[in-house]
Amino acid sequence: MNNIDLKQLFEGLQNQMTSQLNTNREFITHPGSKGDSLENAWIEWLQKYLPNRYSVDKAIIIDHEGNTSHQIDIVIYDNWFTPFIFSQNGFHYIPAEGVYAVFEVKPDIQGFVGDKSYIEYAAEKIESVRVLKRTSTLMINSGRTTPARPLTKIIGGILTSTNSFTHKNNDTIIQHITEQEGLKSIDIGCIADYSFFYIDYDGSEDNEEKDFDKRIKDYYQNRTISNITFSDSSNSLVSFFLQLTNYLQQAIGTIPAIDLNAYSQAIGFKIDKEL
Repeated sequence: MNNIDLKQLFEGLQNQMTSQLNTNREFITHPGSKGDSLENAWIEWLQKYLPNRYSVDKAIIIDHEGNTSHQIDIVIYDNWFTPFIFSQNGFHYIPAEGVYAVFEVKPDIQGFVGDKSYIEYAAEKIESVRVLKRTSTLMINSGRTTPARPLTKIIGGILTSTNSFTHKNNDTIIQHITEQEGLKSIDIGCIADYSFFYIDYDGSEDNEEKDFDKRIKDYYQNRTISNITFSDSSNSLVSFFLQLTNYLQQAIGTIPAIDLNAYSQAIGFKIDKEL
């Protein structure tokens, strides 16, 4: 029986993606084109390797009241149980209920947009999604009606190609991450040629709170950082992918059923819930 060296296989994947990101970062000089090329590289990579149940695109997130997020570079979302996704000229508007994860893409973890660091800028993008109102309603599973389930967490992160901070001991990155609190808090990040990191938080949801929207937002407001873990540079991308997939499949699972009546009110129509 022939054995495959998984370590070499993972290293090959790492080197391939890192080379593509670095080429785009170094040789595409127009800022807008560079941003688009890096976003597309991450999107194509995630589309290729994530299970088909997850869709990956750049998008704006909407809720049933018509509120919208900032433009999000990468959204991982459900297109099985989310019944409508508006597309216009290749751009998507996705209901908040269908969102699993959102990421900001930058060429470097070090940098600023105006007076905001890239990490703070990413945190504000994440907040603009988590602040939206999500619904949850009953669903039928294997012929049985199940009650509305609590809202799932929305993973928030930042993806970059390199790290240009002067000190490479993680302290500066940790400082920026710990400054992001509440709905702005970051869960994971990947610096392709440097490290993958994830943040462990202390805190849990109040299971007695029946307002699911308030419950999930209170969770974010009250949680505190307990630890930040960094990977080796040699396996940053693979570590990111494995951790992200575990979060999606083992920590989140399937999103709650969307309440279509909340959205139908926008057109003054009431849905008949019985057949």
